[in-house]
Amino acid sequence: MKRLLSGIAASAVAVAVVTAAIWLFKPYVPVLSLGVLYIFAVLPIAVAFGLPLAIVVSVASMLAFNWFHLPPVHTFTLADSENWFALVVYLGTAVVVSSLAAASRARSADAEQRERESALLAELATDLLRGRGLDEELPAIAGRAADVLGVESAEIALGPARRPPPDKSPYPLAIAGRTVGAIYTPGDPKVTAQRRFLPALAALIAVAVDRDRLERGALEAEALRRSDLVKTALLRAVSHDLRTPLTGIRTAVGALRNRTLHLTDTDREELLDTIDVDSERLSRLVGDLLDLSRLEAGSALPEAELWSLDDLVRDAVDSLGARDRVEIVGEAPLVNVDAAQIRRVLANLVENALKYSSAEGTVLVRIGATRKEAIVRVVDRGPGLPDAELERVFEPFYRRDERSGAGLGLAIARGFATANGGRVWAESRPGQGATFALALPVVEVPAELAT
Repeated sequence: MKRLLSGIAASAVAVAVVTAAIWLFKPYVPVLSLGVLYIFAVLPIAVAFGLPLAIVVSVASMLAFNWFHLPPVHTFTLADSENWFALVVYLGTAVVVSSLAAASRARSADAEQRERESALLAELATDLLRGRGLDEELPAIAGRAADVLGVESAEIALGPARRPPPDKSPYPLAIAGRTVGAIYTPGDPKVTAQRRFLPALAALIAVAVDRDRLERGALEAEALRRSDLVKTALLRAVSHDLRTPLTGIRTAVGALRNRTLHLTDTDREELLDTIDVDSERLSRLVGDLLDLSRLEAGSALPEAELWSLDDLVRDAVDSLGARDRVEIVGEAPLVNVDAAQIRRVLANLVENALKYSSAEGTVLVRIGATRKEAIVRVVDRGPGLPDAELERVFEPFYRRDERSGAGLGLAIARGFATANGGRVWAESRPGQGATFALALPVVEVPAELAT
């Protein structure tokens, strides 16, 4: 209604302006020649408000021309019958011109509408194919679709149809007989936009839905694959790494119980040592498996306290009984960590370095800090690591050789470091040994506490 009233007012002004212009030019130009000026009243109305109002302006222009300018003035009768023909020609010309202008305006508006639809669809396709989540993008898609459809707002719901809100109407999003959802709007969208835009939008959303489903399937398949790998590796560990110490223990116990064997005190001591070593090895392996399961389940929650990283390093080395083979240099600020977990990380890194160093070689533990992190680097004297294995060595059950044991130590070290807000990585140059580094966030201690 507001647009109609605006059109009527604009039409009246246009006719009045042209009528006044003809009155100004009438002393200098034949009056019948000036009737064509009413085209300038018809054209803007046709372009701005459409053909129906333009036809009304055409008729009103001819009536105004007759009333104000053709003798006898201020009447709708004509003194000269030839003027009737001129009026009919002017009216026909005005109607034709207004029809052409309105058609041109409609084509231009349709072209602009198509351009908006194409631009939006292209942008949506780019966003969705970049891997953005459909659920996160739906509100933004609905808002931009509302602009294209010519409504105030819109809401997109995926899945089966549901009862629409009382102030909104549903329009299905369907493609090739498949309904992916519906769009709800408070008004009636443009008919042409419904026919063109909604099926294209439905096709894009269907592709995004299928992509999300395939991604979820791929993730589930990958999780199953990794689970199978872990199970296979676990069975390998059980069949080899658990069986070996068990066999040693059973053999030693059997020898001790065999009354037909004549064992010296030295023999008995050696068998007891075998039982002790294999029991420790078995306990360590079972503990590693339990720790790995806790880390993968996310239940290894740290109990953080302020600790000196230097003390944790020395405690870890002492727990291995390897103080004579490990050189510790440097110092670092305080860290807020679970002491037991970080000692385990450091012990695993040092133990790994000792395995790959010669019996005479020493392991260097260098402690330092940056502005944000305290860093411990454990440097061995071994053959080093190729680039392809710098990350693989942290995978559970990955074994480079027999010295790797069950392949759990480095995986557990990274897991506990991550749980404490830190990180573990490997560095190596061929022939120069390997370096395993632990970085933990530095704690800023107030000056009054530091003193």
